[in-house]
Amino acid sequence: MKDSQLEKMSLKELKALKNKIEKTIRAKHDRERAELRNRMKQMAENAGFSLAELFGGKGGRRGPVTAKYAHPDDPSLTWSGRGRMPKWLSEKVKAGANPQDFRI
Repeated sequence: MKDSQLEKMSLKELKALKNKIEKTIRAKHDRERAELRNRMKQMAENAGFSLAELFGGKGGRRGPVTAKYAHPDDPSLTWSGRGRMPKWLSEKVKAGANPQDFRI
């Protein structure tokens, strides 16, 4: 499609074209990914392996991290020790407390 053809299209037509292109890209991506996975699976099986043996089990998101610190007065306020320190704990530390005092 030439630039001059795009310039003649209305905004509504351009958005419809964009949506169609994005949908086609997603479909092609999914199809190529599945084809590659099938080829890799076949190669692994020919060598006597499974994909899980070669690449490990299911990846992805892990479960929630267990809490390591708890507020002394409100045990529902906890912190895993990862990420930003919660306000209640940072206030206690600023007041001179040791974070280890709140360890579960």
